[in-house]
Amino acid sequence: MDCLFCKIVNKEVRADIVYEDEKFIVFKNIKPAAPLHLLIVPKKHIASVDSLEFGDKELIGELFLIAKKTAKSHGLNKTGYKLVFNVGKGGGQMINHLHLHLLGGWQKEKERDVPGMP
Repeated sequence: MDCLFCKIVNKEVRADIVYEDEKFIVFKNIKPAAPLHLLIVPKKHIASVDSLEFGDKELIGELFLIAKKTAKSHGLNKTGYKLVFNVGKGGGQMINHLHLHLLGGWQKEKERDVPGMP
């Protein structure tokens, strides 16, 4: 299989890994779209959301819990973050291996001195 994310999982290609366990690997996106842009990748090869099967429901639930844990470990639970799936080429999916984008780290908008005033 010629899957970049499988090669990262198998340590054939280097990545800036921030978390790993027996089912998932989380690493920094090489083309970030946010100050913090991580990819949460199941080690099991699943091409995309469209390839999910009923038997994957536990894995998908765990994927979201890993996203929550990772966001918290980077302090994003206090400032907010986005979770994004791209599905298929038309949906912006570049790598045919299921992955969840965790984006955050934007600076909070300055609070106004006078409520209601620009």
